[in-house]
Amino acid sequence: MIPTVIETTDQRMLEIVNKVRNGERLTLEDGVYLYESDDILTIGQLANEVNLRKNGKKVYFIENMTLYFTNVCESHCAFCNFRRDEGEDGAYTLSGAEMITYVEQHIHPGVREFHITGGHNQHVPFQYYVDSLKALHERFPEVTLKAYTAAEIEFFTRISGLSTKEVLMALQQAGLKSLTGGGAEILSDQYREKMKVEKANVDQYLDVHRTAHQLGMKTHTTMLYGAIETHEDRVRHMTQIRELQDETGGFMVFIPLSMQPRNKNAGIMRRNSAFEDLKTIAISRLMLDNIQHIKAYFINIGVQLTQMALAFGASDVHGTLVRERISHAAGANTPEGLTRKELMWLIKGAGRIPVERDTFYNEIEIYE
Repeated sequence: MIPTVIETTDQRMLEIVNKVRNGERLTLEDGVYLYESDDILTIGQLANEVNLRKNGKKVYFIENMTLYFTNVCESHCAFCNFRRDEGEDGAYTLSGAEMITYVEQHIHPGVREFHITGGHNQHVPFQYYVDSLKALHERFPEVTLKAYTAAEIEFFTRISGLSTKEVLMALQQAGLKSLTGGGAEILSDQYREKMKVEKANVDQYLDVHRTAHQLGMKTHTTMLYGAIETHEDRVRHMTQIRELQDETGGFMVFIPLSMQPRNKNAGIMRRNSAFEDLKTIAISRLMLDNIQHIKAYFINIGVQLTQMALAFGASDVHGTLVRERISHAAGANTPEGLTRKELMWLIKGAGRIPVERDTFYNEIEIYE
């Protein structure tokens, strides 16, 4: 049974409620209005309605590991504390054999996915990145390789001289099955210039995913919010993703990523508020009517707020992760991973049904 949205006398909000309930697509102006409203309960309940229609009470998770072959990077993005220069203290670049040793020390039988991202290391050839995947795929053929951001793919085209399609096909032959969603940040070239996002521009990010979808890959996509962008910038980001999804149907999930401060000891005024995080998840659910899932990423918003997000439109809590590093290299003060039991506890505590999935949202087991 669909719950009733709290009654409101706000005529503009009522128009949006009626649009959503009648299956009409929200406009850019609608999304901005929702961001500027303080009626978070109506926004949240409306997003919850949409999610229940799409996914029922099921909430998805996966047993996965995050792997980072290198933190050496040519880019100097203003928000990144993960990157290092070649030779800098803490810089590293692992061979396939070294990564296999690491995985063998930490993997357990339930892991179904390797989530692989890293720096744009211009000191190694493109073949290094191909061989890295190939080594993992040959040693762990039962584990799905979800690897590299669209920004990394664009970087690979520059160091290899290959086209986007050729790069993706070479990686597919090495075992690649899906792309991660990172590198999107805010899809505004003005934002990217101000934030020194020294990697793929807006068109390049979208084109990499478009090409991957044309090659038969299903992918993930993100939005990193909470810096200098406006509410309109965020909603424009969502509409660009929505338009590409109309074209290709290749995105499985949208992941709002709450910006982390550069210091773990940063005060609350340096972090996004819980109000802003929940509102962004809910508005994402309402704007992205053609994407099945919205993810609540506990690494960035915390475990308890992730649980609350399940009543605000989220239907995925990501996975076990096993030592996330990029957000924690910045100011994330959340766990570096969760166990299967903890994820299930989190989901059941929100009155939802945990569903273990694979990378492509095929249901492995439903825990009624």
